[in-house]
Amino acid sequence: MARNISRVQFLRGNFSGHTLVIRPPWSVEESVFTESCTRCNECLKVCETGILVAGQGGFPEVNFSKGECSFCQQCAQICREKIFNSVNKIPWQHVAIINENCLSLKGIVCQVCGEQCESRAIRFKQQAGKIAQPVIDTDNCNGCGACSQPCPVSAIEFQQIGDRDHMNQKLEAFS
Repeated sequence: MARNISRVQFLRGNFSGHTLVIRPPWSVEESVFTESCTRCNECLKVCETGILVAGQGGFPEVNFSKGECSFCQQCAQICREKIFNSVNKIPWQHVAIINENCLSLKGIVCQVCGEQCESRAIRFKQQAGKIAQPVIDTDNCNGCGACSQPCPVSAIEFQQIGDRDHMNQKLEAFS
């Protein structure tokens, strides 16, 4: 199956077609964020886990290969612009998903992602005659990225949550 990728993705070696940019937690809508962010990098400097990096155009984005989000709120607190929602709202609009690179899906015992997931959103379902298969409970996934970095085959990706009812359920669970 052919995937459509942009020229920028091609030049950067991103052949997956994956384009989801994850902004810092509690960020406003993308168009408002990129219009209002001054790219001062103060949020990058205070990120206690170092996952905030200068992305395309110098705008801050999350890089889960560097670690996980601790939801410390320092990025939202240091920012002088109006690019963060109240920290009483849901921090993200994404959840983890497992792609076809997953070792367990290929018959190799690996449960690293589940071991790293504090919210226990990743569990492994036993199947007769097979390796236990990963299952993500998206209602419990807070999108922190703890599962991403330790994965030996980069099988964890993130997907936007599109359903407003689902987001409201996550907000209740997060509070």
